[in-house]
Amino acid sequence: MTVKEIFNSMSYGPAPESRTEAMAWITQNAPFGHWINGKFTDPADGFATKNPATGTQLAQVTQGTAADIDAAVKAARKAQPKWARLPGHKRAAYLYALARLVQKHSRLLAVTETLDNGKPIREARDIDIPLVARHFYYHAGLAQLLTSEQPEMEPLGVCGAVIPWNFPLLMLAWKVAPALAAGNTVVLKPAEYTPLTALLFAQISREAGLPPGVLNVVTGDGATGAALVDHADVNKIAFTGSTEVGRKIRAATAGTGKALTLELGGKSPYIVFDDADLDSAVEGLVDAIWFNGGQVCCAGSRLLVQEGVAERFHAKLRARMDGLRIGDPMDKCIDVGAVVDPVQLAQITAMVDASAGEKYQIPCPEGCFYPPTLITGLGAADPLMQEEIFGPVLVSMTFRTPAEAVELANNTRYGLAASIWTETLNLALDMAPKVKAGVIWINGSNMFDAAAGFGGVRESGFGREGGWEGLLAYLRPKGTARALRPVAAMAEPATPEVSGLDRTAKLYIGGKQARPDGGYSRAVWSSKGKLLGHTGLGNRKDIRNAVEAAHSAKGWGNASAHLRAQILYYIAENLSARADEFATRLKDMTGKSGTDEVEASIARLFSYAAWADKFDGAVKSVPIRGVAMAMNEPCGVIGAICPDEAPLLGMISLMAPAIAMGNTCVLVPSQAYPLAATDFYQVLDTSDVPAGVVNIVTGPHEELAKPLAAHLGVDAMWCFGAKPLSEVVEREAAGNLKRTWVNNGLATDWTNAEGRPFLRAATEVKTIWVPYGE
Repeated sequence: MTVKEIFNSMSYGPAPESRTEAMAWITQNAPFGHWINGKFTDPADGFATKNPATGTQLAQVTQGTAADIDAAVKAARKAQPKWARLPGHKRAAYLYALARLVQKHSRLLAVTETLDNGKPIREARDIDIPLVARHFYYHAGLAQLLTSEQPEMEPLGVCGAVIPWNFPLLMLAWKVAPALAAGNTVVLKPAEYTPLTALLFAQISREAGLPPGVLNVVTGDGATGAALVDHADVNKIAFTGSTEVGRKIRAATAGTGKALTLELGGKSPYIVFDDADLDSAVEGLVDAIWFNGGQVCCAGSRLLVQEGVAERFHAKLRARMDGLRIGDPMDKCIDVGAVVDPVQLAQITAMVDASAGEKYQIPCPEGCFYPPTLITGLGAADPLMQEEIFGPVLVSMTFRTPAEAVELANNTRYGLAASIWTETLNLALDMAPKVKAGVIWINGSNMFDAAAGFGGVRESGFGREGGWEGLLAYLRPKGTARALRPVAAMAEPATPEVSGLDRTAKLYIGGKQARPDGGYSRAVWSSKGKLLGHTGLGNRKDIRNAVEAAHSAKGWGNASAHLRAQILYYIAENLSARADEFATRLKDMTGKSGTDEVEASIARLFSYAAWADKFDGAVKSVPIRGVAMAMNEPCGVIGAICPDEAPLLGMISLMAPAIAMGNTCVLVPSQAYPLAATDFYQVLDTSDVPAGVVNIVTGPHEELAKPLAAHLGVDAMWCFGAKPLSEVVEREAAGNLKRTWVNNGLATDWTNAEGRPFLRAATEVKTIWVPYGE
């Protein structure tokens, strides 16, 4: 080929990266043991890690056992107190050193990553490794500022991290950097397919002087990860991986008191409007779906393109696909590398072969490769439109209106990310809050930074990676909480005192008083043996009706914060007008003066009325010409098991932040003293609270917690009841992976329980990336 022909065709010759240094490191250290307490253990029986592009073995790696996990946890536990006592500046210095070492060893890390994972070397070199360094730099800064910015918080202890194979080193950084910055120690379980860069990073950490036991790496398969999840001396599990495994981890950790964050699968929509720059949208789509061979949890795998430009857009996309280069990942000119393992390749192949859609594929090499694929002609319910493929496969549908685009975008159980392409800023910013996803990219895709929180909603998990919001998941309030003392209702007296007309309180559902479906009620007695009235005993059907009513009030989340504040003030005003009546009721039920609790409840309502329009988001400093906005959005429908020990104040302390932030709620009030809640719905009736915003179902906590936590229409679940209820709530919440906030049987000081922790529990952080400029 002549020079002229090369310029005319713009074809590329191979530009192979040397693997010499990486293979020398592997040869020197293989077979690999685990990294425990600052050194490699002796290698034991294990498995081979292979180069996906060639199928050749790279090294033998030890299969971790429960005993290995136990040794790593013990090393981490021993090192944790001293690590936590270090001044923030000292931990910052270690993290800074780790960031610098990543940069110094960047080529070795990138090549090893590509050999082990199969991704193109230019992606590992130019995207993954710089982001790894960025995360350690950023969290060095958070460690430096932690004492002054979060003086009431302390580390959790030992954190277990289980990471996937698609971004092996970057996922390590996402877990290890915040954990170490907060003062925790770590036991990391890398993916079975891709353990090498985790072991290389651990070895490099010695050059930073990282104390033994602070970072431990145990290799192995799913059984090794399960042993880490189940270990009794681990305080937190941070998991990135499939939704199926995330659901199992949620159930396995239920009731253990372990903190948990899950970053799971996705089926992210890529929405192209007819006024978009179509050529730019095509380039963005190449990055969204064929970056890392589509093996990305937030891949833009569902193309939704406006009907008027669909044919033209698809033609441009096919032409661009024809120019993609597939092959040896070590070639710096390659666009799409290998699939990580033949097992994954077989899964992708089977899913696509079962589809009836029209397929467009380009040629690809033999071996562990799959061709970039476009599938059109599918319906919204087609399995490929609903299920995560985790490969270089794009499915496409058309829409006519923005409203239809929102409906199609949200027609999934996932909610990780979305891309919106339009030249109309008003349309973009109108769409962003409506699409159910934790991250929204406007006229862009796959933008990440350590300062901007990343994470999902729905079955894409909960928790955020990056930013202050990510660091808070590795901290807890200082101090030791006492065990919650059981509170029992007043027993029926031997000689009851009954006077006046019968009074039976009902449930409160959809703004109306409702009889319990089961038709049962129970008597409520005063401390002096007087019959105070009866309350209904709700059941699962009442819970179902209350959740439906809460969903019918979805307009509450779109109401202005000012309006929500005014209604909270109005509730406080009406409660104040009946303060003596409520204080008397509390004294009758509990035998203690209720005056202080009523006054505290009024003050609590004022607090959240004040917060309603003041719990601000943030604009993050990210390295683009544009902004990344962290917006606090309501969770949706919140279910809550309210405390017995503060029947009025506890209920209001949960209700007020929930509705202040735009949620609707289903409250199960104090089981022992329910009349405080049934009197309170009379206040709600006179305070302009829209029907369905607050729903109250009285009855036994142990019978109502399960159906409420299991309900797929509930988006978050709070529980401040007896200890066994925490396990029930967390286990049942695994069904749709809703967020949970439970007390694990520990007491709460309701007199002082208010503010940011409650507001954070009532909101999801949505990160909206808005690039600007020509």
